[in-house]
Amino acid sequence: MSEGQSSAQAPAGTRTPVGRPMLSLTLAAMMDEVHAHSGAVYLLSPDQPVLEMAVMAGLPRAFAAPWERVGLSAPIPVSDAVRERRLVWVGGEEEMARLYPRIAMVLPYPFSLAALPVATANRAYGAVFVTWPGTHPQELSDWERDHLTAACDRLAVRLERAAEQSLPLPSEPDLVAAPLVGGVAGTLGAVEAARMVSRLPYGLCSLDVHGRVGFANAAAAELLGVPVTRLLGAQLWASVPWLNDPVYEDRYRAALFSQHVTSFVALRPPGEWLSFRLYPSTTGLSVRISRARAVTEMNRTAPQPGYTPTRLVTISQVLSLASALTEAVGVQDVVQLVADEIAPAVGSQGLVVLGSRAGRLRVLGHRGYPDPRVVERYEGRPLSEPTPGSQVLRTGVPAFFESRAEIERLYPALLVNLSEFSAWAYLPLIASGRPVGTCVLSYAAPHHFATEERAVLTSLAGLIAQALERALLYDAKHRLAHGLQEALLPHTLPSLAGIEAAARYLPATQGMEIGGDFYDLVPTQGTAAAVIGDVQGHNVTAAGLMGQVRTAVRAYTAVGQPPEEVMRSTNRLLLDLGSELFASCLYLRLDPAHGRAVMSRAGHPPPLLRRPDGRVRVLDLAGGPLLGIDGSATYPSTEVALSPGSLLVLYTDGLVESPGTDFEDALADLGRRLTDLGDRPLDDLADALVQHGTDAEGRLDDIALLLIRALPEG
Repeated sequence: MSEGQSSAQAPAGTRTPVGRPMLSLTLAAMMDEVHAHSGAVYLLSPDQPVLEMAVMAGLPRAFAAPWERVGLSAPIPVSDAVRERRLVWVGGEEEMARLYPRIAMVLPYPFSLAALPVATANRAYGAVFVTWPGTHPQELSDWERDHLTAACDRLAVRLERAAEQSLPLPSEPDLVAAPLVGGVAGTLGAVEAARMVSRLPYGLCSLDVHGRVGFANAAAAELLGVPVTRLLGAQLWASVPWLNDPVYEDRYRAALFSQHVTSFVALRPPGEWLSFRLYPSTTGLSVRISRARAVTEMNRTAPQPGYTPTRLVTISQVLSLASALTEAVGVQDVVQLVADEIAPAVGSQGLVVLGSRAGRLRVLGHRGYPDPRVVERYEGRPLSEPTPGSQVLRTGVPAFFESRAEIERLYPALLVNLSEFSAWAYLPLIASGRPVGTCVLSYAAPHHFATEERAVLTSLAGLIAQALERALLYDAKHRLAHGLQEALLPHTLPSLAGIEAAARYLPATQGMEIGGDFYDLVPTQGTAAAVIGDVQGHNVTAAGLMGQVRTAVRAYTAVGQPPEEVMRSTNRLLLDLGSELFASCLYLRLDPAHGRAVMSRAGHPPPLLRRPDGRVRVLDLAGGPLLGIDGSATYPSTEVALSPGSLLVLYTDGLVESPGTDFEDALADLGRRLTDLGDRPLDDLADALVQHGTDAEGRLDDIALLLIRALPEG
């Protein structure tokens, strides 16, 4: 586009856009310098964290359709490059599958990719990616890295200057090879070349990068059963009905991406197999077609009349977004993924996910609504009310409103709920044959929903529904687990004379987040008893057994049994219950008035004692085996001096054990932390001691902690 053209087309009152196609020229020069065969430039949206593809080169934009608009949080190379302000390199097919499985699922071809941020020190403007054929070395060379980085830095400076001058960027066309014209040019050499290929016994076709036929010889037309005039200018799989299958189009994509020779066989009805061999270059493909011999392993059937396969781009989008939704765990994870992945991909600016409870709508989550009161009006509305959200949820039929006027005409009562949006897609979320919710996608401008787009959105709704159903079930189990855990553990610790106590419990971060760790502080006549233990397992069975053990310990304490008898009685109880689970336990009788504590241990980690002078030691207590193993086991007790100001630290192994860490080293580290933290309030000390456990991702075990301090008299 020339500068004069840009001025003529600019609307009144706007600044003249940059005259030269800045993005296209930069991308073309960059690809030429490093010998890349495709690439694209993304620009960061000014009003939302979304990268939008501005120009693509070397391959049709349809190849990158699932990623034309992507959120900054999306796990793809260009988003990572912008967020982390670094060059992202993917050296091949295996590395792509390991680092970016969503892309590998949609583009399972051998190619290398580099993504770089387009940013200055003050601001990010977008990103660039370029790709090479599968023959590129697995490592990016230093000169390639330097060329790419320098080019992106120069582009960032140009974009910064344009932004400072408020110069809008013109819309630039993608850089792909020009489509081939039908027929052969009338030069003598070209005519002789056409005569030569016409005499060959096999078919020859030339395709441009879009898959359109630019040349076909007579043998190709005969083998395909389609006249040359119908082939020229059309995509091969569109003009030949029995090739209209995404599998065959995928071979064309594979050849262009990898720049490797690719082949496949296809059945021409009723029973003739043809072999197709594709020879790619950066400008298109040459296709050789011949009869396939001795094809016995193929099991395809001829397409039925009227069969129209789904286009591969649609399948690519669904595969990419389906893989994203498999990562969702809870309901809010689903909402976040739909907002980050699906809404940008379909051009939506607002999102509401609705569910139902007791015949009324519930708002499960929303994004893109500056005024939350607009969304809150959905909450609690009866499903019988004539609104699109409730109607779609009841009937399972999607509803599309292409303009504000259309929805106001059909639902005049919704006028107050429309906010600033101008088009809506209400998608039913149906899973296991029942509605689980409604997904509302909102658009800032009037939006025409073509038939193909409606089909894509409806398909995506099915994937969202499955993820939402799993998430609702997970959240319900999560609430159940936490409710059960809270019911089995003491809500508060009693206030006892001469003793100060604090406790903490952290569930494992994997599984149901419920386990068998327990603690208790029990008042007795003139003394007190404390217990901490860990029932094997992280499930409801372990939690239920934990509740029985805690209750038993309380009962045996109440009847005045000494520590060693409490442990023996609890051991016999576990054996009588017939449980296959074991439990560790540490029980102690506290006598602060006489400055002592009597302890008994059953396979539990030893407690720590910090003296008033700050010294910390591990209490080496005599003990017996885990509870629930040996009915004849004994659990000897040990008396420990507990002077005023002394601190006892009782804990379960989740506080000190982690994969690859020696237990003795972890215990020594806990002692050092206890020393370094000093004499602070018990609640602060308890929080500090478990803080390292909350930072660990994928914590495999629960953590229980009970701190007991002997108070000075008076």
